[in-house]
Formats: sequence, structure tokens, C-alpha cells
Amino acid sequence: MTTPSATATRSVGARLAARAAGGVMRVFLVLVALFWLMPTVGLLLSSLRSPDKIASTGWWQVFTAPSELTVDNYSRLLDNSAITDSLLSTVMITVPSTVLVVVIGSFAGYAFAWMDFPGRDWWFLLVVGLLVVPVQVALIPVSKLFGEIGIFETTLGVVLFHTAFGLPFAIFLLRNFFAEIPRELLEAARLDGAGEIRLFTRVVMPLGGPAIASLGIFQFLWVWNDMLVALIFADSGSPPITVALQQQVRQFGNNIDVLAPGAFVSMVIPLAVFFAFQRQFVSGVMAGAVK
Repeated sequence: MTTPSATATRSVGARLAARAAGGVMRVFLVLVALFWLMPTVGLLLSSLRSPDKIASTGWWQVFTAPSELTVDNYSRLLDNSAITDSLLSTVMITVPSTVLVVVIGSFAGYAFAWMDFPGRDWWFLLVVGLLVVPVQVALIPVSKLFGEIGIFETTLGVVLFHTAFGLPFAIFLLRNFFAEIPRELLEAARLDGAGEIRLFTRVVMPLGGPAIASLGIFQFLWVWNDMLVALIFADSGSPPITVALQQQVRQFGNNIDVLAPGAFVSMVIPLAVFFAFQRQFVSGVMAGAVK
């Protein structure tokens, strides 16, 4: 039997929950979002100001003098071969690294989830164990290995390194997602004559779209924003954008008109990728949360 005090307590809690879900909470979330976006907005506005204005006043001054905004910085950015070459190098590293991890991780995740082979569980435990291996541990031995086979300071070496360290998480994520697919669905496809390849491409891959999109976003963001691996393994003559911007920082007073738009471009590209696949990303993250 419910006591009056319990009813009163629930009523107060219900009123507080309703009030929190109303206008006050929405205003709070909007303020948090604006505060979170402030550095991005500041970088964008700084990239649209002249170098002397950037050095002398803050970016918020544009709200009182919007006429000082200009796109000349982006014109100079496109004329800077160091930045444009670094963007191309970043794309040549990020795209293959993401595609290889998604493709190999998808095949391996399906094999661990639905194929029987000797030592399957032990191999999967080994993959899970590799998740805790830090990148720093492998820098010296992998550098020595790449030097012996002749791929040190090459795009291929950076791609292979990112692929190798991205696969454990990819296999772990996709294996758990594929394992949630109803067994009856796969058995029905096998009764219709579908082999493993057709079963994987026609049934598993379409159902695993959200998880694969989430994995692709994670891998793309990690590789695009990486600087440690790029500093060691990438070609010093044509480094990725993170290394190129770090080199530009050393001469901050002389090239701030290139540094600001370059930093914004390097940030807006992964943001565009995230927002393009945000629906699949949310579905993939929430997969398995509700039975």
C-alpha cells in the first residue's frame, strides 16, 4: 500500500523532472552548446580577418566592425603549396586507412560472430587484448621494421600503421554488432542457397550499416587528427595537415594569415564527415542498448 509521504515524494520528483525537461533545461543546453562552439566560431572569424587585425584585437571585434571580414586569407592559403600538399597527403593517408579498417574489420567481425574455426574464441580474446596496447609501445620496433623493408617515411607506412592499430577496435565493435543479428535470419538465407560471401554482402552488411558507419567515423577522425604517428612515419617533405600546421606555428608572427584558415579547414572537414553520417552514427552507438 502506498503511503501519503511516498506519494508526496513522487509528486515532488515528478514536478522537478517536468520542470527540468521544460524551458529551463533547454536554455541551459543552448548555453552549453554556445559555450562549446565558441572556439570554433572564434577560429572561423579569425580566419576571415586581416593579419594586423588578428594581432591587435580579439575576434569578437568583428561584431562591431563586420566590414573587416575578408576571404583574402583563404586565397593565400590556396597559394601556399605547403598547406595544399599537406591536405592532399592527409586525404591520401586517411581514406585508405579508413577503408581498409572498415573492410577487413567487417570480414573479421563476421567470421568471429558466425563462422566456426579452430581457436575462434582464443583468437578473439587476443584481439580484445590488443585493444589495451598503447601506440607508443610500437613506435620504435615498427620504425625499425619499416626501415628494414623500405617503407619508413612513406604514405604506405603510415597507412599500414593506422590500419594495424585500428583493426582491434573495429573487429571488437563489429563482431559484437553482428552477433546481435537473429540466427533464424541467417539460417533462412542459408536454406535458400546463400553461401558465406553472399550471406555477408546481402544480409549482414545491410543490417550492419549503422555500426560500420560509426566505425568509419571513429577511424576517420582518429587518423585525420593524428600527429604523433605522422611526425614519425610520414614523409617530412610532404607531411599531413597536423604536422604542417605545427610547423607553421613556429613562425606564428609571420604567417598567422595562413595558420588560422588552415586550422579551420583541417577542423571543418572531419566535422562535415561527422554530420553527414550522424544519423548512422547515433544508430550504431545505440545498437544493442535496447533488446
